[in-house]
Amino acid sequence: MCHEHREHARHCCGPSDRHERIAHHHYTPGEEFAGGFGIRRPLRFLAWKLGLSEPQLERFAAVINELKTERAQAAVDDRRALTLLADAASGEAFDTGKADEAAKLRVESTQRLQQRVSGSLAALHAVLDPEQRARLAYLLRTGTLVM
Repeated sequence: MCHEHREHARHCCGPSDRHERIAHHHYTPGEEFAGGFGIRRPLRFLAWKLGLSEPQLERFAAVINELKTERAQAAVDDRRALTLLADAASGEAFDTGKADEAAKLRVESTQRLQQRVSGSLAALHAVLDPEQRARLAYLLRTGTLVM
């Protein structure tokens, strides 16, 4: 860890060897993570912002991985829905059945994803202490963390 980051950790977080092991990530507005969190390296960022212990870090890693998998499935579902819509529009007559199937696929996919987001947040909440929960809530309220 560079001197500047070590000083930052000492001033804002107090002495901790965890800061020697977990590199800081400085969030830049507009930075996006393909997995759906509004940050590029969500685990490292959350470890730093919330002061996660090693067991908490392991649980967060598992939850984030599950959420990334669900988001990837939602992207596959969206491509399937777009294909159905294209098929519906390609014939001589518009195929309402295919368009309805695309809409149903999108709704079901969105519902599954939102349930996973809610379950993920509940799992993260369960391993945090009250102060960490307050910091997580602040990150969500300010839009620094987007789920």
